Amino acid sequence: MSKIRVGFGFDVHQLKTGHPFVLGGVNLEHHSGAFGHSDADVLLHAICDALLGAANLRDIGFHFSNKDDRWKGISSLVLLEHVIALLSEKGWSLGNIDAMVCLEEPKINPHIAAMQANIAKSAGIDSDDISIKATTNEKLGFIGRQEGVVAYAVCLIEKA
Repeated sequence: MSKIRVGFGFDVHQLKTGHPFVLGGVNLEHHSGAFGHSDADVLLHAICDALLGAANLRDIGFHFSNKDDRWKGISSLVLLEHVIALLSEKGWSLGNIDAMVCLEEPKINPHIAAMQANIAKSAGIDSDDISIKATTNEKLGFIGRQEGVVAYAVCLIEKA
C-alpha cells in the first residue's frame, strides 16, 4: 500500500528596478526583477516549500538560510535538486506540482513550457506533471503596483 501526502507552498519577493527576473529557472526580460539572497525565483521557492512541507521536512529557510553564503546568488533549480534528494532519502517520490504565479508583468505564458522543462529536469519528473498558471492582482495592492511577486504551489508526494 502506498502513502500519499499533499504539500502547500507560498513565497513572495520584492521587485527592484534593474534586477534580474528569474522565474522557473527562466530569465525574463523586464525592467525589474525579484530581489533575494539566492536568485529569488519565487516560483521555485514556493515549490520547494510545498515539497518540504508534504514530507514534514520543515521549510526552505531552514535548509537554505539567507545567512549562509553557500546559497548567495545560487540558482533555485539547484535548491530544488537538493529538496528532491532530501525527499528521496526519506523514501518519497514526487507525483505532481500545481503552481500559480501572481504578478502584473511580465506576461509569463510564452515561457511556461521552458519553466516546466527546467523544473522537470531538476525534479526528475515529466513536464506533463507540472502545471504553471499565472494571474494578475487586477492592479490592486503591492502586486498591482508591481512592487512584488507572489507564487503558490501544491504538490503530491508518494511513498511505496
